[in-house]
Amino acid sequence: MEAGIVGLPNVGKSTLFNALTAAGAHAANYPFATIEPNIGVVPIPDPRLAILRDHIETQKLIPTSLKIVDIAGLVRGASTGEGLGNKFLSHVRETDAIIQVVRCFEEAPGGEEITHVDGTIDPLRDIETIEIELVLADLQTVEGALDKAKRAARSREDEAILRLALLEKLQPVLAEGRPAREVDLGSDPRTPGVLKGLGLITTKKQMFVMNVADDDALGEGAMAKSVRELATERGSQAVPVCARIEEELSELDEADRLEMLADYGMNEPALAKLARATYELLGQQSFYTAGEKEIRAWTVAKGATAPEAAGVIHTDFQRGFIRAEIYSIADMQEYKSEKAIREAGKLRVEGKDYIMQDADVCHFLFNV
Repeated sequence: MEAGIVGLPNVGKSTLFNALTAAGAHAANYPFATIEPNIGVVPIPDPRLAILRDHIETQKLIPTSLKIVDIAGLVRGASTGEGLGNKFLSHVRETDAIIQVVRCFEEAPGGEEITHVDGTIDPLRDIETIEIELVLADLQTVEGALDKAKRAARSREDEAILRLALLEKLQPVLAEGRPAREVDLGSDPRTPGVLKGLGLITTKKQMFVMNVADDDALGEGAMAKSVRELATERGSQAVPVCARIEEELSELDEADRLEMLADYGMNEPALAKLARATYELLGQQSFYTAGEKEIRAWTVAKGATAPEAAGVIHTDFQRGFIRAEIYSIADMQEYKSEKAIREAGKLRVEGKDYIMQDADVCHFLFNV
């Protein structure tokens, strides 16, 4: 899973990225890696791992993770090469979802002035600016591909005809300044593959991070409220984060972190909520494997079958899948051990057609 952080300059995007990656680096027993200077892999906070550890003795806990790409601040004209333009738009194309950071504070802590690129603070205007640039970038992509697609469609090959039809549906909508995700592209099962090949940005799922002031850590101010209302209208999500607080929290030990959270009326870092919201945005859920060496969370798409989940662990598991023995986190909380779960008849044996459920704990049996 990979999400790109986008936003105008000076909205707190890099502070947020630094806080995320620092939190990942300092989390006990959590794997963390910086792949490039602007890419980090951070753990998805998951209290269910600790629940399993309470009942199964193990050497380590391994959460699932999310790759975060910090894309340099976009400016007006990015789609035509202004600023770092196309280089960074290409990074967005490679991600699975977009996290748009929006400034929802007037002054930085201590009254420090951070100049907004447009001179005034208006989160809805900022959202529109970013979205126009992303739509224009997609329009260039589509218009650039149309002539080639028309020539290819003369072959009468089904996929070439489908590609042209999709481009002809997308072009007028993008030209109106609307994102590609609003286009009805039909139900042809080949459409997702063809669409992915186009590399369009505005087909991706999107959520908003409202970078709020210290005294509005829960995002209850007027600017944050306006972003939340827009997200609701679009069926999206908006998460309030004070990037400065989160950066400071990421540098504290556990006791000091809890004390600071209490001071701000928070029960956990906002970054934990952000990570889970991104996970949900991407349509993912967790299943678990548990044993003496490790208790581990794995990511699988909602609606995936048991063999597909087994394949996340190793392709051989999917290829030679026989069956899965499954119980839930709730079963472990109730019965306290796998032995007791089995004796109570709660250990389910599931076959190839089983649809995975969130919080399943699995033993996969396979033969290759």
